[in-house]
Amino acid sequence: MSEWDTFTQIKSGKGMWLTDSKGNKMIDAVGSMWCNVWGHSNPELVNAIRSQSKKLQHSSMFNLTNEPAEKLAASLIRISPGMNRVFYSDNGSSAMEISIKIALQYWKNKGEKKTEIATVENGYHGDTFGAMSVGYVPEFFSKFKKQLFATIQFPVPNKYRVPKGFTFSDYQEHCLEKIEKRISEDNNIAAFVMESGAQVAGGVIIYPKGFQRKISQLCKKHGVLLVLDEIATGFGRMGSMVQYEEQKSIPDIVAYGKMLTGGYLTMAATLTSKKIYDSFLGEFNDWRHLFHGHTYTGNPIAAAVANKNIEMYQKNHLIKRIQKTAKTFEKHYMQISDMDIVGDIRHSGMLMGIELVSNKAKKTPIQSKKSINKIFFEEGKKNGIYLRTLGNIVMLVPPLAISEKDLDLLLKKTIETIQAARHHFV
Repeated sequence: MSEWDTFTQIKSGKGMWLTDSKGNKMIDAVGSMWCNVWGHSNPELVNAIRSQSKKLQHSSMFNLTNEPAEKLAASLIRISPGMNRVFYSDNGSSAMEISIKIALQYWKNKGEKKTEIATVENGYHGDTFGAMSVGYVPEFFSKFKKQLFATIQFPVPNKYRVPKGFTFSDYQEHCLEKIEKRISEDNNIAAFVMESGAQVAGGVIIYPKGFQRKISQLCKKHGVLLVLDEIATGFGRMGSMVQYEEQKSIPDIVAYGKMLTGGYLTMAATLTSKKIYDSFLGEFNDWRHLFHGHTYTGNPIAAAVANKNIEMYQKNHLIKRIQKTAKTFEKHYMQISDMDIVGDIRHSGMLMGIELVSNKAKKTPIQSKKSINKIFFEEGKKNGIYLRTLGNIVMLVPPLAISEKDLDLLLKKTIETIQAARHHFV
């Protein structure tokens, strides 16, 4: 942390651009940490915030409700096949903590003793202790390992790093066979928790076609709840509004966040099927209710801007627009992959991971005495782009509504930045 003795202060944002206190402009290739949809200072979202703030800024949802939150819940259920109810929170980690609590309590409410959580290696679900337990990325969380609760972890097929002796197809089957064997023999597994469509913070590992669907089928076959995390992958990030629908894997519980409000206010939601919701119904002394609540649950200003955001998705046909604009990434594949420090490119929708290596043949990750993130931030800023890396992965996660022209510029600036950063590693 001592590397960061000063910080760039952002004064304003307009469209895809951020402007700092010295007047320098940068394309926001990070999408305000993967949550921005329409770019900065969008007048429709700003007006939604302004309008609601004049009527009701915040009111508790303990014994009360509010119109924006009710409207949003109806919209979320409408776009989410198989879901029936919504539980609000204020960030993705909380939404996943709630998902885990609901899954475990469901079985208690049913009078069944199922207490184990299954998950996949190198997944990510947030930075709180429950989220760290089910989404354990060693580079982030190893210092807390002894304090985390145990989970059953399974490998995920990564096309770039297939173990010796396997083809990629064989390794997919191997991973699925391990999952099926364990959950068919272990009657204590309450839920299988995974990101939907891809592991994002774990290195942009995009699941092979049919992998998530097969896990969904196994969970249903063996009575295990499927809990999906769409906080970073849903709402169009990977090219579909609801990623689990694209993956043909309807869950029992799903969490949304990040892009829910267009990236303007903090809000998240955990949705459940009717079967899950009904298990919590009963008289007070049955003690089936969920003991969980947040001060800002269902905040009306956040809900109002989320409602406007969803309305804009539909009005502007954003998902079709993303699918078209995302082809711009493909035009730069060859130039990116030809660079001597690029080992692999992984891309879906408005998400790209560029894995940097010091040796292409051996696939050895680049290393540096100085943090790679700091190097790319500084070199990117010189090229007018805000970049952030996760380990040796350069991540491009721009605002979803970025134009083809701006995305083309972003990719060119990324290539220039990687080239400029080479001398730090070679």
